[in-house]
Amino acid sequence: MNKQVTLKDKVIWITGSSRGLGRVMASELFSRGANVAVHGTRPDSPKTFGEGESMQQVADDIAADNQIEGVDNQTMAVWGDVTDASEVKRIADEIRNNWGRIDILICCAGGDIGARGTAVGKGGRPENDDCLNISSDDLQSVMDRKLTATIYCCREVAPEMMQRKQGRIITIGSIAGCSGRASGAIYSVAKAAVHEYTRCLADQLRPFNIPVNCLAPGPTVTERFLRIHPIDEERLVEQGTLDRYGRPIETATAVAFLCSDDSQFISGQVLRVDGGLQVFPG
Repeated sequence: MNKQVTLKDKVIWITGSSRGLGRVMASELFSRGANVAVHGTRPDSPKTFGEGESMQQVADDIAADNQIEGVDNQTMAVWGDVTDASEVKRIADEIRNNWGRIDILICCAGGDIGARGTAVGKGGRPENDDCLNISSDDLQSVMDRKLTATIYCCREVAPEMMQRKQGRIITIGSIAGCSGRASGAIYSVAKAAVHEYTRCLADQLRPFNIPVNCLAPGPTVTERFLRIHPIDEERLVEQGTLDRYGRPIETATAVAFLCSDDSQFISGQVLRVDGGLQVFPG
């Protein structure tokens, strides 16, 4: 077997994989032999930033572009609001009905998106995301999209892993959750909460042989990133220096490592994928 095919027969659900980082994760993990449930909030979620027409098209493209000879793995498209516990259960049941189980959960959904969604402002970013001036609706939206959604998904999937004493959970945080800042504060708070929830869940699941870890990317070039941030053109280079923006594949390959047997004794960690942008103790 090709050494790269490290995830053959694994069933992976990646929330928020209709576009951006999550979509690249889906492609990378499928290319390593996994069956991947590609998730978005709506059937047409990929249209938001021009990254596809529909969830089904994205799932089909990932399968077509990354198929490995001799490996009969599949993708499936799922959609629904992961800030709604009943929707989380429905989606998880769809995946189980198709493949029988969920081996690996990756909680990638969520971002600094306010109550009015991605269609307003700079990709939905709240106007006043600071400690004192963010609106109540935007505060709830940012916290729900990242923290509440992560908790709901873990709460739904972890029990089946506990029964089998087998599985992996990976959350996606951010280096924004590793230090204080005035602008983007509530996003930072939500990500920091995900980091701590990951540690707490890792401790709870230790007796059940389930590693739980968090990836914390630094600034990474996605379509939404390019639209909502002022861009330093010099940092768009892809090699020759670590003083640059990250690329989604660099986060995706780190996720692949945490999904693999090579990481089986690593749990409760927040791994920064930022080229050394933050070098203080985590």
